[in-house]
Amino acid sequence: MQTSSLFSLNLKDLGKGLLVAVGGAVITAAETSVQAGTLTFSWKAIGGVASAAGLSYLVKNFFTPAQTVTPAQ
Repeated sequence: MQTSSLFSLNLKDLGKGLLVAVGGAVITAAETSVQAGTLTFSWKAIGGVASAAGLSYLVKNFFTPAQTVTPAQ
């Protein structure tokens, strides 16, 4: 399987970026709740971390040249 070429993104990159953003948001919510000792949500902090995580993943893929990926045996 070929990854997206240098200076381009495809739908798989966008989907994985969304997954990274959601994962970052979940981790932030869990960490905030553990620190507070109660289930709390700081939507501003969660949104900021999710945006930063997703955007950094997409920027990394944008500047990474195409590679051929083989499935694990």
